[in-house]
Amino acid sequence: VLLGSGLAVLSQPLMYVKVLVQVGYEPLPPTLGRNIFGRQVYQLPGLFAYAKHIVKVDGRAGLFKGLTPRLCSGAVGTIVHSKVLQVRGRTPGHPPAAPTLLHPLSALTDSPFLLQTSREMVARSAATLITHPFHVITLRCMVQFIGRETKYSGTLSAFATIYREEGILGFFAGLIPRLLGDILSLWLCNMLAYLINTYALENGVRAWSSRAPERTFRLSQVSTMSEMKSYSQAVTGFFASMLTYPFVLVSNLMAINNCGLAGGLLPYAPAYSSWLDCWSQLHKEGNMSRGNSLFFRKVPTGKRYVWE
Repeated sequence: VLLGSGLAVLSQPLMYVKVLVQVGYEPLPPTLGRNIFGRQVYQLPGLFAYAKHIVKVDGRAGLFKGLTPRLCSGAVGTIVHSKVLQVRGRTPGHPPAAPTLLHPLSALTDSPFLLQTSREMVARSAATLITHPFHVITLRCMVQFIGRETKYSGTLSAFATIYREEGILGFFAGLIPRLLGDILSLWLCNMLAYLINTYALENGVRAWSSRAPERTFRLSQVSTMSEMKSYSQAVTGFFASMLTYPFVLVSNLMAINNCGLAGGLLPYAPAYSSWLDCWSQLHKEGNMSRGNSLFFRKVPTGKRYVWE
């Protein structure tokens, strides 16, 4: 919990800027710069320029708006996640059959992979469901920067405001795309990591061990495999997050849409009827990756942004 809280504090300015970019808020005009190929292009302000503007308006403390409900979300989510895993228990699985390139699916279904990933999916989904109200409050506290509102000034008062104006469903705005994105990302990441570790790394190490001296292989086997598997997990996690980013974007936009804040209304966004409507609109505009990168933000041709 303490480690997660520390990381949340350090990454809060990054998340703050990212959320404002996702909404489509551009307080600074584009500048003429050069891309990685040396060509002159108009670029939108990056992370540091955006953060500098926030500091200029609200001071350094302004970079940490929404931190309190985010810390609550992280702490509660960690506890719920661990409790769900404990309740479900660690059911021992049968040793997987020797995987072969001819029958990868049979080896996959016979391994503990499905059981472990299913347990993790249930635990993550439960944590997301319980903590989503805090997530909604966090986003709305951040988006208040656009219209300079103070509607969500405190965590407890924000709960009362949402319940009074939107009822129970207001606490779960944007929940469905967030859950779908988390589940797809988890399965995609674990599936790719399993296939790479099983059919690329282990088979490659076996082939190398057949040619290397036995003592040499035994000394380096554990360290080599653990390092390579950790790298593959990181790479597949990054790849999965890139593919499922549209779900994150849609979820965040639905959480603040039509909630009475300037950032959730025109000209930033229309009142979406559902998250599918939001997805469709973003897809038509070519904005499915908006906010995915905070550096080298080229101004797309024909796109309109709202500047102060």
